[in-house]
Amino acid sequence: MAPAVKVFGSAVFANAARVMACLEEVGLEYEVVEVDYMAKEHKGFEHLARNPFGQIPAFQDGDIMLFESRAISKYVLRKYAKSAQYDLLREGNPEEAAMVDVWTEVEAHHYLPAMAPIFYECVVYPARLGTTPDQKVVDESLEKFKKVLDVYEARLSKSKYLAGDFFSFADLNHFPFTFHIMATPHASVFDSYPHVKAWWERVMERPSLKKISAHMEIKA
Repeated sequence: MAPAVKVFGSAVFANAARVMACLEEVGLEYEVVEVDYMAKEHKGFEHLARNPFGQIPAFQDGDIMLFESRAISKYVLRKYAKSAQYDLLREGNPEEAAMVDVWTEVEAHHYLPAMAPIFYECVVYPARLGTTPDQKVVDESLEKFKKVLDVYEARLSKSKYLAGDFFSFADLNHFPFTFHIMATPHASVFDSYPHVKAWWERVMERPSLKKISAHMEIKA
């Protein structure tokens, strides 16, 4: 029998990869339903019924249908964490949970916006459109990203992970887009931030992330 849990969109989509990483963390069986982006299936009636914004991923768990990858991820971690060992949201401890929330918000509102133009110019557009990176856009984004990394370096000089000395959703949340940047020449920006670089290496030791990253290459 097919799993009741379905992810609509494969791991080549960074936000879908975030959800799949959480599913792997809790050891839940799930089905990946391909959505043909180039054929604009994500804008078709069937997918819009799952995600009204026509984006990837969407997520189904029995009768419940969700969209927005961070919300889906939290749902998975809340519902399917087998024990405190799997509690990446740290909801049993209000102070730790607050720090997880803080750095989850930082990723969404500071880290990703600074990094996103580099991701699109150096990863997505060359693969999907055959273009070469707009160096002006990349350079401007790198300067913004470095200012964000200054904050991360200060934080990670005080703790092994973002929310404290424990791996959490705050760390996993950074995985998909950072993974893609690390496959570009601009990965070298992390060399100037030793605590950030060491943190990233620790994050990528997670078996769940190693498994998902093997399926994330964006091809033309």
